[in-house]
Amino acid sequence: MEKALVVGAGLVGSLQAVMLAKKGYQVDVYDRRGDIRDVDFIGGRSINLALSNRGWKALEIAGISEEIKQISIPMYGRKMHAVDGEITDQAYGKEGEAIYSVSRGELNRKLILKAAEHENVNLHFDKRCVDLDVRKGEIAFQDANSGEMMMTEASRIYGTDGAFSAVRTRLQKTDRFNYSQTYLRHGYKELVIPANEDGSHRMDKNALHIWPRGEFMLIALPNLDGSFTVTLFFPFEGETSFASLDTDEKIMNFFKGTFPDTIALMPTLIQDYHENPTASLVTVRCDPWNYGDKILLMGDSAHAIVPFYGQGMNSGFEDCSEWWRLSEKHGENWGAFFKEFSAIRQPNGDAIADLALQNYIEMRDLVGDEMFLLRKKIEKKIYSKYPDKWVPLYSMVTFSHTPYSDALATGKRQEKIMNPIMVRPDIREVWDSEEIEQAILSQL
Repeated sequence: MEKALVVGAGLVGSLQAVMLAKKGYQVDVYDRRGDIRDVDFIGGRSINLALSNRGWKALEIAGISEEIKQISIPMYGRKMHAVDGEITDQAYGKEGEAIYSVSRGELNRKLILKAAEHENVNLHFDKRCVDLDVRKGEIAFQDANSGEMMMTEASRIYGTDGAFSAVRTRLQKTDRFNYSQTYLRHGYKELVIPANEDGSHRMDKNALHIWPRGEFMLIALPNLDGSFTVTLFFPFEGETSFASLDTDEKIMNFFKGTFPDTIALMPTLIQDYHENPTASLVTVRCDPWNYGDKILLMGDSAHAIVPFYGQGMNSGFEDCSEWWRLSEKHGENWGAFFKEFSAIRQPNGDAIADLALQNYIEMRDLVGDEMFLLRKKIEKKIYSKYPDKWVPLYSMVTFSHTPYSDALATGKRQEKIMNPIMVRPDIREVWDSEEIEQAILSQL
């Protein structure tokens, strides 16, 4: 039985281990962290993620989608909170279409448990990857507790060890390997809206809540225990920034003036602000994602992106479902398999990275803008009447399996069509007219 080695037991690594096990390979999974199988994430605070169609497809292949639905909350649209407290709604897609809020930790735990169900999977925790011989497929790990070194080898190595991947770092030393990382000048901090005393949610739980404020924003995703995980996306430096909010008084005054309706919802704001770390946001790009027929990069190791399209996990899970599809096509012709995987996935990784950066501007600047909402209303009308001719960019990315690169290109074409429509001085009055409809259709 061929041996496959997965470096990193995060979301993508644990899911890929299941895929490999289902194909009958002997799988060894190594992770530098401890074993989280006995940790209950449901009752505590944790970062939330938004599962959408691409992610669900991979979970269905792995045979765990129904179990994950039990720990997920559907969010059917955005609720935008203005400074004056007014709330406006924007549906994500057609009626019934939703993205799903899920605890990162609990999802990871369930995927590891799923992998462990397979007799051909061995899990190794507290093992840090310290070296890799790319030609021989030999890899060195150090035990986090004892410091002991160990060597192992495998026919195939999957690097799923995150944005600062040890496997990718080794590939960066190989010939003609391209790599870049770019940080935003904004970072993020996790806060919390606790549940009501009876365990119910303090806001609509079936929506993603956004407080867009131009240069920064606050978002909130629901948890099963009635709480919301709140994230402040905010500049590191500057007049209004993490650096400038250096006293309790400044923190409280900022929230009272900028997000006033959250004050009553977040009784532990000051404590959470101080206790929870400020983290950075990085985009990683590299090419190729494979080293011959030996090594394959997947997930954040190959394409870490900022979180503003909710596609980081989904794109990583799509790596797994595309691996499954190509394994059906190529069998064990690993050279052709890995080469095609890299050729297909790398442009799509770059595309979703670009889309995620674009969507930050949309979320913090535009979602509360009257003309932006009108544009979305027009697009939704055309989509509902002519779904074969027009699909909004968000729906292509979130509710379809259209390659990200195709979605990006189509979105740019549609933007060129909509721009002259939206600058018409009478657009508010005529947006729903036959004239506007025909003006759009004539360009398709």
